[in-house]
Amino acid sequence: MSHKIALLFAGQGAQSVGMGKDLAAASPAAAAIFQQADALLGYSLSQIAFEGPVEELTKTAVCQPALYVHGLACLAALRERLPGFTFAAAAGLSLGEFTAHAAAGTFDFATGLALVDKRARAMQDACDETQGGMAAVIGADENSIRDLAAAADVDIANLNCPGQVVVSGEASKVALAVSLAKDYGARKAIELTVAGAFHSRLMESAYQRLKAALEETVMTEPGVPVVCNVDAISVTAPQKIRRALADQVTGSVRWTESVEYLLDHEHCDLLVELGPGGVLAGLVGRIRKGTPVLSISNLATLEEAVAKIRNSKFEMGN
Repeated sequence: MSHKIALLFAGQGAQSVGMGKDLAAASPAAAAIFQQADALLGYSLSQIAFEGPVEELTKTAVCQPALYVHGLACLAALRERLPGFTFAAAAGLSLGEFTAHAAAGTFDFATGLALVDKRARAMQDACDETQGGMAAVIGADENSIRDLAAAADVDIANLNCPGQVVVSGEASKVALAVSLAKDYGARKAIELTVAGAFHSRLMESAYQRLKAALEETVMTEPGVPVVCNVDAISVTAPQKIRRALADQVTGSVRWTESVEYLLDHEHCDLLVELGPGGVLAGLVGRIRKGTPVLSISNLATLEEAVAKIRNSKFEMGN
C-alpha cells in the first residue's frame, strides 16, 4: 500500500530534558541543526535541551526555540537515513506550526528560529505582565464548553481532541471555570501548570510584537500544504500565513479539525510526529481511532520509524 505522509510538529509542553541528545550524537545532520541554533541564538540551547536543568528548559523563552530546533533535527536525521523521503502536508500544534512552515520551505531554518525566538520572548513578557492561567476541561462537548467559557469570561485556547478542551484567561476566572465545569457537563477540569494564559486575550502584547516581526519576514509559498491552527485549513499566500501565525497567539488552536483536514482533505493516511513525548500521536488516536502514526523523538524511535517507512511505500510530495 502506498502511503501519503503528513508531518506533525509538537508544541510547548512536550519538552523534556535530554531531547535531541542521542540524535545529535548519532546523526551529523541533527548535530548540525543544534550547532547552527546555538550560533544564531548566542547561547547554548543544545546544552539546555540535552542536560537541563528542567527549570531552564521549561521557560517559554527557551522551550519554544528548543522544540522548533528539535523538530527540525528529527526531520534532518530522518532524511539522512531516507534520502528519498518527502511528505505531502504538514501541521503543528501552536509553536509547532512555525516548525511545519520551516519544514515546508515557507522560510529557512534561521529565519524561522529568529521568529520563534521573538515569539517566545514576547509571550514570556506577556506572561510576566499578567496574572493568567489555563485549565483542561475533560468530557464535555464543545458547545457546552463554549457556554462555560462565556460564563466565566475565559477564552477557548485549545480544541485538542474530542472531549479535551483547554480554556485560558485571568487566573481567577480560570479558577471559576474549573469550579463551574461539572455544571456544564464536564467530567473534570484541571488547572494546568503553565507560565500564563496562552492563546487568550492576555497575549495581546505578544500578538502585536509578533505581527510586526512577521510583516518584516520574507516568506514564500510552502512547498506542501501547511494547516494553520486558527482556521484548520491550509494557507499558501505569504500574507495569509503571516496573519494566521500572528492570530494564533491570541486565538484558538483547532487541533481536532486540523488533523481531520489532513486526513479528509489532503488525504494523508500516515502521520509522522516529530517532537518529544508522542503527545500528538495520543491526540490523533482520540480524533480518528486507528490512524497510523509514527512518533520520532530520539534515536530508537527514529530507527523504528525508518524501518517501517522502508517496508512500506510512500507517495512523493509536491
